[in-house]
Amino acid sequence: MDEACIVYEQKGSAAVIALNRPDVLNAMNKQLWLDLRAALQRARSDDAIKVVIITGNGRAFSTGADLKDSKGRSPGAYRDYLELLQEISREIIRYPKPTIAAINGYALGSGYELALACDIRLAAENAKMGSPEARVSSSVTGGALRLLQDLVGPGKARELLLTCEYIDGHEAQRINLVNRVVADDCLMTEALRLAEKIAVNSQLSMRLIKKGLAMAHEVSLEALMDYEIEACLATVATVDRKTQLEQFQQRKK
Repeated sequence: MDEACIVYEQKGSAAVIALNRPDVLNAMNKQLWLDLRAALQRARSDDAIKVVIITGNGRAFSTGADLKDSKGRSPGAYRDYLELLQEISREIIRYPKPTIAAINGYALGSGYELALACDIRLAAENAKMGSPEARVSSSVTGGALRLLQDLVGPGKARELLLTCEYIDGHEAQRINLVNRVVADDCLMTEALRLAEKIAVNSQLSMRLIKKGLAMAHEVSLEALMDYEIEACLATVATVDRKTQLEQFQQRKK
């Protein structure tokens, strides 16, 4: 599947969605967001796809919003664009299948926020990540005001957002912004290896776990623990569960 702004490939059990505006370092315009949503919907509806990897073609993951695209927008058109961006960001945060951001090169602004919305982040050593919004009289989107604090803590989140400092892959790993930093030429190999490790697990279990993790910020502990009961009960009667238990018993013999 080749869209105007993305390239979609299936590799094993993973869908690799590559942002594909390399001539502008994958700067994000409205069409890219729409093409990204279409690719995610395709992966969601394909039972053969267990994990989604998002990366960028060329020298960058994404340098963020396409400022040329936004320069002539009216306030009303800008609101419409921002509401679309937030809607798609919510879909990524709540996406039922595991998502991995494979961060190559620059991941700035809304590109950085796209990576934050994924479940797991791998960064190349040469990656440069940050939020430059305050430098250009803008503000952050994509749920980053919460997502960044969840990852690095309130104090560090404030420092990064208010200084607009860019950090590399090693510093991102040190502050828990990314799960792992890898050599530049090993990024996709490691992302695919991680995807296959995830893909062998129960899709129902992962979907329920992801839902519960998202709920953790929205409901009380009591409500979350009630959900945990229902999630466990939803899995125990499945064919997959019975098969796994039988295999476990066979291994013990």
